[in-house]
Order: sequence, then structure tokens, then C-alpha cells
Amino acid sequence: MSKLVPCMWFNGDAEEAAKFYVSLVPNSAITHVQHNVADNPSGKEGSVLVVEFAVAGQPLVALNGGMKVEYTHALSLMIHCDDQVQVDSVWNAFLANGGKEQQCGWIYDRYGVSWQVVPKVMFDFLSSPDKAAAARAMQAMMKMVKLDVEALRRAFEGKSAA
Repeated sequence: MSKLVPCMWFNGDAEEAAKFYVSLVPNSAITHVQHNVADNPSGKEGSVLVVEFAVAGQPLVALNGGMKVEYTHALSLMIHCDDQVQVDSVWNAFLANGGKEQQCGWIYDRYGVSWQVVPKVMFDFLSSPDKAAAARAMQAMMKMVKLDVEALRRAFEGKSAA
């Protein structure tokens, strides 16, 4: 059976990026590094061509493509965080390594890749049969940069901010 594996384009720093990404959350690892077998536009013989890795169990590939390309947030990678501690840990790791905060839980890493750092409970709030509660959680999220689980919960429950 075929599977879909996102491939991310880098300009010589695919292995560095993969090592950073696997440091973010559990169940992450580099699984294979393929070196160039001959000189080509992506690099010299022996340099890293492709890095296969997984973040939170999701297979990904980092390719040294031989030129710089720009990412947009039209495609992003989402990390479902277990709790606020994990949201803070992942968010702070991105920031400490050159990341740039965006609105609503989005953050660009230093390579320009767009990520969403989202607590799993957010999906429970948004899929609630209580549409008014779901709307309150959504409105609260729209005002945030890094997502705050307790503030989202208070909004969902209709409680004022503490």
C-alpha cells in the first residue's frame, strides 16, 4: 500500500533541520540519511541528499534540493500537544532556535517552515455539540499568539478570564 510522506526542501541544512525537528516531541527520530553518490546540483558526492525522519510518529523527508526556496503558511505542519507544558516546550524550542511567532498558534521555524502548535483539547472544544461554547473557544483562540489551554477552557466554559 502506498503512503503519503511530506518532503521538505532545504538548501544544505536538511540534516540540521531534521535533528532539530526530532528534538521537539516524543516518538520522533531520524530513520535514514542518504548521501549523494555523485556531484549534482544538490551537493557534492558524499554530502547529505535526503534525511528520512519522523516527528511524533509522522514520517517526513528532508531533501537538500540545491537552492533556496520559500515556504508559505499555505501548507503547515501541525503538532498536537498533550497539554500546556508540551505547547510551551515546543513553542519555546521554536523561538529559541530562530522561530517567528504568528497568530492563532502558528509559528515559523528558522527555515521558514510554518507549524501549528495546538493542544489536543482544542479539537474537543471546536467539535462540541454546544455550538456557543465552541464559538467562544474559537473567538478566544483568534486573539492568541501561543495557545493557552486554560484560557481556552475558560472561554469554552463561558467563564471570564482570571
